[in-house]
Order: sequence, then C-alpha cells, then structure tokens
Amino acid sequence: MTVRSKFMKTRAELAASLVERDEEIDLALTALVAKQHLLLVGPPGCAKSLLLDSLMKWAGGSKFAVLLNKYTVPEEVVGPVSVVGLKADKFHRITTGKLPEADFAFLDEIFKASSAILNTLLRILNERTFDAGDGVVRKCPLKLCVAASNEWPNPETGKELSALFDRFTLRRTVRPIATQDGERRLLWAGDLTPELSTSITPAEIEQAAYEASGLAWSAAGRDAMETILRELRKEGVQPGDRRKLRAVAVARAFAWLSGAESVQPDHLEILAAVLWDDPGEQPAVCSRVIAKIANPVGMRVNTALLEAEQIIAATDPRKLDDAAKAAAKLGEIDRGLAPLVGNARADKARRYVAEKLRGLRLAAVEAI
Repeated sequence: MTVRSKFMKTRAELAASLVERDEEIDLALTALVAKQHLLLVGPPGCAKSLLLDSLMKWAGGSKFAVLLNKYTVPEEVVGPVSVVGLKADKFHRITTGKLPEADFAFLDEIFKASSAILNTLLRILNERTFDAGDGVVRKCPLKLCVAASNEWPNPETGKELSALFDRFTLRRTVRPIATQDGERRLLWAGDLTPELSTSITPAEIEQAAYEASGLAWSAAGRDAMETILRELRKEGVQPGDRRKLRAVAVARAFAWLSGAESVQPDHLEILAAVLWDDPGEQPAVCSRVIAKIANPVGMRVNTALLEAEQIIAATDPRKLDDAAKAAAKLGEIDRGLAPLVGNARADKARRYVAEKLRGLRLAAVEAI
C-alpha cells in the first residue's frame, strides 16, 4: 500500500467513526502533511483530543498533552531543571517526556498560558528547536501540534498572543453535533473510538510531505487562488505574505490527501481555515468568498443541506399540515439539486433529502 493510500484510508476510517468531524479530520491530516499546526476553538467534549489520540496511535511516536492555565509553570511543559546540573553550576532542563521530545502535542486552553510558556512555545512551534539551557539548540521531533481553546484570543491581548496565534496555520471553530442523524449516532452507535487498519512511520510522514510539496498547481487552481486573494482584499481581509505562502503549501497537501495529481480550484476550500487573521468576522467572510470561487457547486449543496436540516428540525410529523408543507419544501430542495446529477456531493445530498422525505411521510402515515 502506498503512503498516499494509507492517508486516504485513514481519512475515511476516522470519518466513519468520529461523528460530524470530517472537516476537522481533513484539517488535522492536511496539517500533518503540510508540516503546519492546527488550532481548534470550541467547547469541551467535541472529540478534539480523541482525534489527536487516534492520529498518534496510527503514526506511533510520543505524545505530550497539557491543560494550560496562568499558574502552569515552564517545568510542566519543557521539563524540570536538573538538580545535578545546578550542583555543577550549570543550568539544564530534563526534557524527557515533555514537549521538546514529543512527536505529537495537544495543548489545551493554550491562550491561558503564562508569558514564560508562550515565549517558549513560539520557537518550538515555528522552528521546531529548543535550547535546554546549555546553549545547545536541539531539533524537536514535533510533527503536529493541535491546540484547543474555549474561545478565540482577544485582539487587545498584545503582540505576544498574536505571535502565538499566527503559529497555527490552520484554525477552525468546532461546534457540537448539529444534525439529528449525528445525534442518534452519538447516542446509540456504541463505542465511536476509531479503529485504524493501517499504521505509518515517521519516514512515511516525511515522504508524504515531500510528495505533497512537489504537487503542481493547475492553471485553474492558480487563477482561483489569485481571484480569492483579490476578492478577500475587497472585503477587507488581507492575510500577510507568510500566511499566503503557507496557504500554497496547505492547498498542495490537501490536494495530495484527496488523491489529486495537481491542485484544482475545489482543493482551495480548505483555505477558509487559513487566509484570515482576525477571528471576529473574517472567518465567515473568508469561507463565503472561497466557497463561491473554489467550489460554487459545493456551496450550493451545503446551503441546500442546511435548509433541509432546518426544515426537518422545525417540523412535527404528527401534525399533517406541517408534514405536508415540509415535504413540499424538501421536494423543492431535491428539484433544485437535480441539475447537479453526477456530482458526488450533490448525489449524496439528494439521497439524504430523499431519506428524510420518506421518513417524514412514514411518520405522517403512522400519525393518522
């Protein structure tokens, strides 16, 4: 099995287990291939840690996890100072089992860390190096850091937090399960811990990164990228040059993960998690602009699915009038998707709408 096949298989197996976490899975795997880091913002209990645990088990290596707060001391993150070293009048940290020696890291509530820890993290995340105190700069094996927070950082918190925020190339809000089907799976499907059928080595991760970095951009992909940046500027969203450059690498990694031989416009959808700086209104603007340019069909499908979910959630099938109106609206959605036949996402959406329509009619019949 090729390295790419392993990544694609793992992507599918993770998606089959983790409920409504397809986009987070794509972000994590893309970050791993692109050698970037991922920030997930949302309430506890949204499978953030489970996703990283599954990836670590798949890829082997060591994991470091910590829940940060303003009282967390550097020793908890980078290791204690060597007592033996102090007796010899030398300052040296023992990093065994700590972040400088980890392959994967999960940093929970990252923005609550103290200034001393934040400054240390900057170098480890960006340069993947660490000085244990003896003046020797050592390379860190860190392949992926997933950070989590219950809230976005306050723009007023200063340059220190802004610098750390920028170290996370991919950033996304994680929301609780939203659909009725997803909620049913969560409640009744049993153990949802992913069972992965393959494993991968550090050398294979490096090979994946190498292959992705050499993926060509199609002419259409280049045009779409330039158009996205131009349209974002019109909307007041102007990512810095470093973020633009990282976006090119992220798009290549996602295209490689998708099995493509070149970067196409639809692969740029993942850049909705990359091409913005202010977590206020910019993510929504970025998502809308990119979807419109990179994948208008996908945007149309997503809008239709959201509308269908809202209709279903607001309908009591025991009330025949409500059921009839909802069925009519779902029928309109299905007819709107009909011209997109042959598109995988549209076909899947139509099957979903048809299933919900059958369920609605069956419930109405039972209520008579």
